[in-house]
Amino acid sequence: MSPDPVRIEGAVAVVTGGASGIGKGITRALLRRGARVVIADIEEPVLEQAVGELSPLGPVEGVRTDVSDEDSVTALADHVFSTHGRCNLLFCNAGVTSGGGGKPWQQEPNDWRWCFGVNVFGVAICTWAFVPRMIAGGEPGQVVVTSSGDGGFAPVPTASVYASSKAAASCFTEALNANLISEGTDLRASVFYPSGGMMDTGLFNAQRNRPEHLQRVGEGTGRKSLTFDELKALVAEMRGTEPEVADLDELGEFVLDGVAERRYIIARDLDDTEELLHARAEAIGRAEMPRGHDLAT
Repeated sequence: MSPDPVRIEGAVAVVTGGASGIGKGITRALLRRGARVVIADIEEPVLEQAVGELSPLGPVEGVRTDVSDEDSVTALADHVFSTHGRCNLLFCNAGVTSGGGGKPWQQEPNDWRWCFGVNVFGVAICTWAFVPRMIAGGEPGQVVVTSSGDGGFAPVPTASVYASSKAAASCFTEALNANLISEGTDLRASVFYPSGGMMDTGLFNAQRNRPEHLQRVGEGTGRKSLTFDELKALVAEMRGTEPEVADLDELGEFVLDGVAERRYIIARDLDDTEELLHARAEAIGRAEMPRGHDLAT
């Protein structure tokens, strides 16, 4: 049985990592379509700036939140349900890298703790704090998890920790959606794979928000965090051409189209992905090393 339609106009939406990058594009699209938005972000000055900038578009507020901490996320959920009475749309979008990539054996335990704390535990904690209340509310709703083709489909070998975290996020979302269906709820989950060019999201200099107790203690991987402009220049050098840059506001609108249609996978360029996945499946069927993602292509 198909679930009831989700109404974006008049909905209450929560967007983690919503003060910048893809999350800000989603927030802007939600406001333009008549939703009420609560932005949850760890970077307080950026959060305040985003709320001030987006307020003319509609009702939006910011709540400083650490998605890797259950007390912080519980406080967010308590605020949303006590203030607005419901949550219809939950965007688990906050994400970080491990802080510079490198070879797998160069990654320290703290790299894993930080990256998985946000990208995997953050999704799990938000699900734990919000979904039971969303089910109890009885209204149609959607949980959208931002994953990545890097890990969700195939890993970039030099991004072992990040790719592993996004593979986990994709698997979790599939299991979440299956259970929402089998339990007869009017909620569904979607996994969102950003595409359309390079993303000016601050992901590659997420080190700025890394907690002191999760800093590296050794010499690191030999790679540093990159600003978007530095990464763009690096990719241009690798490819020999200027890379395409995604329009994050347009991407936010694309995500909401997928939510309105209640699509499980929200992504573009799936023909290329299908080819990659077929090649991986065939290699695995031959008991061979499957093909990964190449950052330079």
